[in-house]
Amino acid sequence: MIASAPIDHPLNLLTQTILTAGSYAVWVGMMVLAIRMGIRQRTPFFVLILLAAAFGGIFEPLYDEGLALWFYAPGQWTAYTSFGIPQPAWVYSGYVTLYGATALFICDRIGKGEMTRGLLYKWAGVEFVCSCAFEMIGINGGAYEYWGPHVFRVFEYPLVIGVLETAQVICFSLAAAELRRRSQGWMSLLGLFVLFPCTFYFANFGAGAPTIVALHLDQPSALLVSVATMISIVFSLLLIRACASLLPVGATNTAAFVGNKQFAA
Repeated sequence: MIASAPIDHPLNLLTQTILTAGSYAVWVGMMVLAIRMGIRQRTPFFVLILLAAAFGGIFEPLYDEGLALWFYAPGQWTAYTSFGIPQPAWVYSGYVTLYGATALFICDRIGKGEMTRGLLYKWAGVEFVCSCAFEMIGINGGAYEYWGPHVFRVFEYPLVIGVLETAQVICFSLAAAELRRRSQGWMSLLGLFVLFPCTFYFANFGAGAPTIVALHLDQPSALLVSVATMISIVFSLLLIRACASLLPVGATNTAAFVGNKQFAA
């Protein structure tokens, strides 16, 4: 039978403080940057990207249930509990730090007609490294763990998680940029609040489906989980490749993707 979540595992209170203070500080810093970018380009788009990412954190319990993540509960500053999984107060700022910040820069480059396939791959690499760093700190610092029979772990972090997170950020960024291009006014940009959770679970539960099913088998095996994990990694890379194919190879024709107008929506 599948292992049980570490319900009574103690929480490292110092790590909780660091994650909370650090991620909210990043959120404030990114919000200042987003406001400045929005003023220069006359759009609330960048601020809404960050708020949409934070809003998406409300639905984190779905992710936790699917990919076997447990936030240590004793001593936790809990926002709420769903599926029996206590949600720490830093989840929302963590979403901004991990997902919204990268999407902000990618969308800005797309909007300026500067994004190419090669550059998108580089940003995907940045997102993957950031994901690994953030989560390895949280896991090894004693804030939470991926408790299922995950494989291909580095410092207890399942690498498939980083690949899935990278794919979902790339999908969200391209979809958000396209929404901005087609929007006729700022009200249309409120669709970002729906777009974020849609692309989040599109990638994590779509490309991640083989891994999720294998993790929750009544009789999971290392071989089955390994095969399923490799399939999910390939699926994620195909998603990233599909997004990149929407962009030109060189910078000179990038405007063909995003259009020439500046979005004052």
